[in-house]
Amino acid sequence: MGFFSPAPYHIISYGFLLGTTFFHTFVGGIVSFRVLPRPQFSSLMSSLFPIYFTIQTALPLVLAITYPASQNPFGITGGITGFLHSSNRYSTFVPITATFVSALANLAFVGPLTTKVMDERKLQEKKDGKKSWDSPPHSQEMQALNKQFGILHGVSSFLNLGTFIGSLVYGVTLSKRLS
Repeated sequence: MGFFSPAPYHIISYGFLLGTTFFHTFVGGIVSFRVLPRPQFSSLMSSLFPIYFTIQTALPLVLAITYPASQNPFGITGGITGFLHSSNRYSTFVPITATFVSALANLAFVGPLTTKVMDERKLQEKKDGKKSWDSPPHSQEMQALNKQFGILHGVSSFLNLGTFIGSLVYGVTLSKRLS
C-alpha cells in the first residue's frame, strides 16, 4: 500500500479536479469579474483558462489510470482495465469520460475560438473607437463579434458545468467504495 498503491493518487487527483473546478467556477471567476476592470479580467482569464482546462483534461486521465482495484480478491482489477470494466460503465466510465470530453472540448476548441473572437473584438474596438461592452449603438461588425463571443462563452460555461457535474457524479461512486 502507501506510495506504491494507486489509491492515494486517485483520491488526491479527484480532490484536485473537483476543488479546482468548484473554486474557479463558483468563487475565483465570479470574484475576479466583480472586482477587476474588464480589460484586466479578460487578461486574467485568457491566461488562466489554458492552464485550467489542461488540469481539467489531465486529471480524468489520471483517475482512469489510478482506478483502484476491488477489495474482493475475485473482484474487478484496478487501472484502465477496471475503469473500462462493463460493471463500471455508468458509475465510473461515463462520468469520468464526460468530464474529460467536456474539458478537452474547452481546451482544444472552444477556448481558442473564444480567444480569437476576443482578439477580433479588440481590433474592432480600435476601428470603432468604442469598447465592446459600451452601451449601444455598435457597428454591425461589433454586434456580430459580441454575439459570437456570447455563444462561445455560453458553450464554454455549459462544458465547464458538464465537467463539474461529471466530477460530482463520480464522487458519489467513489464515496460508495470508501464505505
